[in-house]
Amino acid sequence: MAEARTRDEQIVMLLAWYDVHGRTLPWRVKVGQADPYRVWLSEIMLQQTTVAAVKEYFLKFVALWPTVEDLATASQDDVLRAWAGLGYYARARNLHACARVVVTRFGGNFPGDHEALLSLPGIGPYTAGAISAIAFDLPFAAVDGNVERVLSRYHAIGTPLPESKPLIRQYADELVPTRRAGDMAQALMDLGATVCTPKSPSCLVCPWRDNCKGRALGMAAELPRKAAKKPVPTRRAYAYWIEREDGAVLLRRREEKGLLGGMMEVPSSPWEAKLPRDRLAHAPVAATWRQLPGLVEHTFTHFHFEITVLKPISIVDSECVTDKSYRWVPRSALANEALPTVMRKIAAHAIKALPKDGGPKFVDAFIRCHYWHAFSNGLCGQKAIKRILVISRQPGCNLRMFGVYRQRQVLERVKYHRQI
Repeated sequence: MAEARTRDEQIVMLLAWYDVHGRTLPWRVKVGQADPYRVWLSEIMLQQTTVAAVKEYFLKFVALWPTVEDLATASQDDVLRAWAGLGYYARARNLHACARVVVTRFGGNFPGDHEALLSLPGIGPYTAGAISAIAFDLPFAAVDGNVERVLSRYHAIGTPLPESKPLIRQYADELVPTRRAGDMAQALMDLGATVCTPKSPSCLVCPWRDNCKGRALGMAAELPRKAAKKPVPTRRAYAYWIEREDGAVLLRRREEKGLLGGMMEVPSSPWEAKLPRDRLAHAPVAATWRQLPGLVEHTFTHFHFEITVLKPISIVDSECVTDKSYRWVPRSALANEALPTVMRKIAAHAIKALPKDGGPKFVDAFIRCHYWHAFSNGLCGQKAIKRILVISRQPGCNLRMFGVYRQRQVLERVKYHRQI
C-alpha cells in the first residue's frame, strides 16, 4: 500500500474526481447554490429507494409542484396519487406535512439550521445532514449505504453492520471539509454508486485505491459485512375484488396511521399469519363468492405478503357499503388512484382472471351453477330465468357484455338445463 495520505489529500483527490466523474442528476447543480426544496424532495424520495427509481417521480413532482408553497397547497390525496408505486408511503404523508410546516413556520424557506431541519416532519439525522451540506454548504456528513460501503472498505472495517455504524460515522465526520461540504457528501455517494459498487468494485479506477486497506488486504469485495438477517415472516389475507354493473371497482381508504396509511386499497381481511377461518367475515358486501386461482405475492421490508383474491359471482346487497372510507372508482380510472404497488398487483391479478371466453362452455357452466342456485332459493320457472339474467349483468360476468343475442342464448340454455 502506498504511503498514507493526509485527510486533506484524501478530500482534494476525491473532489477532483467528483468534478470530472460526478453523476448528472435532476436535483443537482454543479455550479452555484442548490435549491433547498429540490434537495429536500430528492433526499426524502431517495430514502431506501434507488436513484433509478426516483428520477421519474422527482421530475413528476417538480412539474406538478415547482415550489414548496405549491406542494403545501396540494391535497394529501393528490400527493399520495403522485407517490403511488414509490413505496414507503409514510414518506409521502410526511413530505406533505413538512411542506406545510415550512410554509407556515418558515415563510416557505427551508431553515439553514441543522437543528431546525431536524424538527421538521420526516427529517432525521441523515436527511438533515444531507440538506445542511448540499443545500447550505454547512459542515455536516451524510452517511447513506454507499458511504458506509466506501468507508468500510477504505478502513477495512470487519465489524458487521449495523454495529459498525458509529465508527463509520466517525470516519465520515472527519472527512467533512470547511468548504464544499455538499460536494464532498455527494462525491462519497457517487464513488459508492459508480466505482465502489456492492459486488464488483472497480478498484483500478478508484481515486482512493492506493490507500484503501480493504483492497490491500484483498477483502474489499467482502465488505461491509452484515449481521445475519432474521427470517422474514409471512402474512396472509383475503382481498375482495368487487365490480359494479357499470364497471366501477370498490376501493377503501386505509387508516392514516400505520403501513400504507391514507392510501387506497382493495378491501381485505386483516393481514395476519393465518387466513381467517371464515373467509367472508370481512367481506364488505353480501355476495356469493368464488376464489380466483393463484396468489398475489408482495414483499415489504419486514414481512412477505400472500393475498388470496375473492370475487363475487353475484352480489346480494351492495347497499351495505355506507362507510365513507369506501369509494366506487371506474376501472379505467384506477391508474389515477393512490394505489400502492401491492394493490396494483391485486388489481392486475383480478382483471387478468376475468373470464375471456363467452362461448357455449362458459355459458353452460354459468347456467348450470346459477339455475340451481336460484332454484335452491325458492325460485322456479321464469323467476329463476329472470334471476339468472340479473346475475349475468353483475360484475365479473362477461355475459353482461354480450347484449341481446347472448341473452337469448342464456334463455335457450336455461330451458335445456331445466331438464338436467
